[in-house]
Amino acid sequence: MKFELEENNRGISDEELLADLRRGASEIGRDTITASEYADVGKVHPSTFQRRFGSWVRALELAGLKPSRSKIGITDDELMENIEAMWVSLGRQPRYSEVKAPASKFSAGTYENRFGSWRNALATFVEWVNSEEPSAREDGESSPPLHGQKLNHAVPAKRRTKREISDRQRFRILVRDGFRCKSCGASPLIQPGVELHVDHVIPWSKGGETVDENLQTKCAQCNLGKGNAFHA
Repeated sequence: MKFELEENNRGISDEELLADLRRGASEIGRDTITASEYADVGKVHPSTFQRRFGSWVRALELAGLKPSRSKIGITDDELMENIEAMWVSLGRQPRYSEVKAPASKFSAGTYENRFGSWRNALATFVEWVNSEEPSAREDGESSPPLHGQKLNHAVPAKRRTKREISDRQRFRILVRDGFRCKSCGASPLIQPGVELHVDHVIPWSKGGETVDENLQTKCAQCNLGKGNAFHA
């Protein structure tokens, strides 16, 4: 067996990079290519083009390709939701080298272009996840009394939160609970196919609010078995 060093792309010239960009576009049969698509067929990481040419769009222009839609119209929320999906899939913070297809819809270069660095993108994501989304009061709806309580008809209790659990709040609870069912310990990180839910500890119908302290991670089996009971 003959041992050889792997090819080092650090010394690759600008023209070689642009030629590989054109080759990648030709391979997928298009006159353009997105950063995510190039990550699947290219010789280097898409972020190399960001560092060398300033942006993916500029690299496409220099290569004689048409602008791709990989960086057009993408909102910050879409970028944050993509990080959330990767985090849930991995069960941990995604690393720079993992920000590529098929795990990620966008390349690491997209995040670098928008936020300056992957680290800054993660910091922005943490702020985004921890920010409270608008949660209007359920006007006109009162909380039913808990067992043994008398209903005060003069001053009905008002809901502080909505029943629905937002995607951001769900993610916070999954991370807090280590992506494990609080009842049986089941986790998709150990047992592929396990479906995790986030649900109220004290049911909404019995006065429970949609706050982090009253939410927990349950696997589908345990959650369906829980029903409307007060079981943690």
